[in-house]
Amino acid sequence: MTYPIIELPEDAPAQLEQLGTKTKFWYRDENDRRMMFKRGRPGTGENWAEKVCCEICRLLNIPHAEYELAVWKKGQRGVVTSTFVPKGGRLVLGNELLARIVDDYDQTKRFRARQHRVRTVMAVVSSAAIGFPIGWNHPKSITDAAGVFVGYLMLDALVGNQDRHHENWGVILLPEGGIFLAPTFDHASSLGRNETDDARTDRLTTTDKGRSVVAYVARAKSAFYATYSSTTPLTTLRCLSGSG
Repeated sequence: MTYPIIELPEDAPAQLEQLGTKTKFWYRDENDRRMMFKRGRPGTGENWAEKVCCEICRLLNIPHAEYELAVWKKGQRGVVTSTFVPKGGRLVLGNELLARIVDDYDQTKRFRARQHRVRTVMAVVSSAAIGFPIGWNHPKSITDAAGVFVGYLMLDALVGNQDRHHENWGVILLPEGGIFLAPTFDHASSLGRNETDDARTDRLTTTDKGRSVVAYVARAKSAFYATYSSTTPLTTLRCLSGSG
């Protein structure tokens, strides 16, 4: 199976995106859809990791942002994604939500935010006021937004996503009223995207249990902490145990 690579015109950028550390900009495609281009860092697998995670979400029926591979001027490779926020709506990120319920919450820390805890986030998304992601057909076994977010944590454990920090989840507010959990997005720090092909092959074939894929996955760090005094974040697997 192959996927298309979308070629953007050189004059595509209409608005720079300030969030995050990578080159990002918004533009309008030929169908007048609002799209974001996000450049992957050279020498990493960030672009294919984003696309693979997108396809995994599709197979598992996890509400997610759509991503396609893309290239911009001078061969800059990245991905493009259409906005999942309806016209007039607003995406409210986790740091802003947590600052409303946690005293002295530091919204500016993207990394090593020790107040970013699973149980605190679950308390937010468990609100009866928060609906399912817009347009998502949920299975009968999922009864609320908190159940959907658990699915996001399970996805993180499956793909080794180490970037579920407090600006990589949120809710959508609509002008006519209504609050909805945002689909999962930004999965470029997954699937060992910084490893070389040789290192990945070695982990798949080694007889050293400490270097196996299983061991590698078990060490994957999340962006959640167990306590305010924790010095290291929880692993993605520990996030599922309720210990944070």
